[in-house]
Amino acid sequence: MKKLLLCLLPLLVVGCKEPNFDAAWTKEQAPDRFSVEFETTKGNFTIEVTRDLSPKAVDRFYQLVQHDYFDNGIFYRVVPDFVAQFGNTNSGVMEQWRTVKIPDEPVKLKNQKGAVSFARFGPDTRDLELFINLKNNLVLDTVNFEGVRGFPAIGQVREGMDVVEKLYGGYGEQTMSDENLYTDRAAFYQKYPKLDLIKSAHVIEAKR
Repeated sequence: MKKLLLCLLPLLVVGCKEPNFDAAWTKEQAPDRFSVEFETTKGNFTIEVTRDLSPKAVDRFYQLVQHDYFDNGIFYRVVPDFVAQFGNTNSGVMEQWRTVKIPDEPVKLKNQKGAVSFARFGPDTRDLELFINLKNNLVLDTVNFEGVRGFPAIGQVREGMDVVEKLYGGYGEQTMSDENLYTDRAAFYQKYPKLDLIKSAHVIEAKR
């Protein structure tokens, strides 16, 4: 099994638009079902999300999308035949969002190809980074790490999985070993210039 270090790292986003934060946003509830379109440097893809799968995590995802958190984000960890991990990496805003924790929830949707889950590194640590499964990673449904079982998927890529599969994965796990560069936006992107970016993410359909 490939090492799964889905850690919360102080990355910096490559882009000019800075996300904002308001504590009131963390109280917003997501629709029962909604879809989010991501526009990336490789094209567009759409994730369909269902709140019942992991209500607290889905609420957070909805809040992040609604308030432009992922705009100018980055696919900073793409491991072929495993996962594509992404987030916006403005360290100051990240720390503000993390003041409101997401409690752990059970796995209801399997980590099959195209399923989307929050990264974590221990109890109640899902918050800002997510990954898309690039294959059926069913071991992630039951793996026990730091006393927490499994990675609950919140939704599925419904359109554009071919775009996700084109995200640059030539660096593999290498980017995760350069934590010292994550606080230097220019140096990080200079070393890894082929990483793909998120131009924007927005809700395109919602049902309550």
